[in-house]
Amino acid sequence: MNKNSENRRKSSKNSKSVKNNTKINSKKTNKKDISGQKARNKKKKRKTLRIVLLVILLIILIAGGVFAYRVYKNGWGLSGMLATVVGHNENTKKELQELKVLVLGISTDQEGVELTDTIMVASYNPNTQKASLLSIPRDTYVGTNPAKATAYQKINSLYGRKHRPDETLEAVNDITNLGIQYYVVVRTEALIELVDAIGGVTFYVPMDMNYDDTNQDLHIHLKEGEQLLDGEKAEQLVRFRHNNNGTSYPVEYGDNDLGRMRTQREFIMATIKQTAKPENIFKIGQILEVAEKNIETNIDFNVAKDYIPYVVEFDTANMITNTLPGESTNKNSSGTWIFVHDEEETEELIQEMFYDRDLEQTTEDEEETVSKADITLEVLNGSGDSSNLDKVVEELEGAGYEVDRKGTTNSTAKTTIINKKDVADTILTNIKQTIGAGTISDSASSSSKVDVTIVIGKDY
Repeated sequence: MNKNSENRRKSSKNSKSVKNNTKINSKKTNKKDISGQKARNKKKKRKTLRIVLLVILLIILIAGGVFAYRVYKNGWGLSGMLATVVGHNENTKKELQELKVLVLGISTDQEGVELTDTIMVASYNPNTQKASLLSIPRDTYVGTNPAKATAYQKINSLYGRKHRPDETLEAVNDITNLGIQYYVVVRTEALIELVDAIGGVTFYVPMDMNYDDTNQDLHIHLKEGEQLLDGEKAEQLVRFRHNNNGTSYPVEYGDNDLGRMRTQREFIMATIKQTAKPENIFKIGQILEVAEKNIETNIDFNVAKDYIPYVVEFDTANMITNTLPGESTNKNSSGTWIFVHDEEETEELIQEMFYDRDLEQTTEDEEETVSKADITLEVLNGSGDSSNLDKVVEELEGAGYEVDRKGTTNSTAKTTIINKKDVADTILTNIKQTIGAGTISDSASSSSKVDVTIVIGKDY
């Protein structure tokens, strides 16, 4: 082989080698570029993620701060938190009226028969944190002529006729003149399941109880003394009237139905205390399930939820309890035992339990009781209906107030109760409850000749 051929082969090899090295170096460079780009992309993503997380954290902090501020404005604590959750502000509670409810306890032991064992009027004022519980004897006569009374004319028979709670509601309003709008029908199963759901209720059983009724499949056997009652024993307690041998509650406690109603009221108060314990907050789903299955009511959810945040701070020591005044008699043509309420005493008791209880105001230096008659009222009619002026004046005077001035004013949509002389909130709230409408506002004026001006709006 000549030298020229050999040189050409070497040159070709060298050329191929250079090309191969160039390709290898190019691949290495590309890999480095790609790797670097990926690293830069990762850094950008991490930076973006950090920014997003910071923004989210900032939003949480701001939202949490706003929520905490609203809880603070709503009074802190569990009550303030719940009020904030349902959308309340610091003025919402002031606008809430006293809630009055008729409570009917129905026993369902006998198939096809629903007996009204318990009839009560319950009220709750979220602003004063006071409540009332009035028992209505189930034998209360609701006919027109007691001399010809029959069992069919007792108040506990009204629900059993057509299973309509509104008929019992109407009868109770006729007796009390409270203008109650709402009712709650609670069946036996609700009491049993609720007591079991909250882990039982500790209660002092006032006496030995031994009673058997095979017709109702009702068997009551409880020993006197403090004990933890489960649902079944709770039912026995609230349904007890007398023993198999005819003995009942002692006279000093309140014999027969009086004792039974007292026990029912006191057990309800004990159950409220137990239900309101913090550990039972986590059982709210179970409690609501019990209510849904066994309770019938005309209270709208939107109404109920407004009161829930404030009920949790209720102290049963602020509850007034009593029984409708009257006497039992069987002096009628059929010899039927009925309870005839005393109208005059009933009116006085209703006034005391549902109106006068909120009318004490105190100063830092001394306590003084403010009489309704001491408050000077002015009523102005802006509703456009002349009859409304007389209605409001009649309602106020019927509740013990004196109206010093009355007249008309420009047409207005909303009823307003104007505080002119730094009158206590409890009195303003009582006025609002008395007329059943009104937004309370302050407009202090040293020159005003009245303490409170009430402007009747079209909403009355």
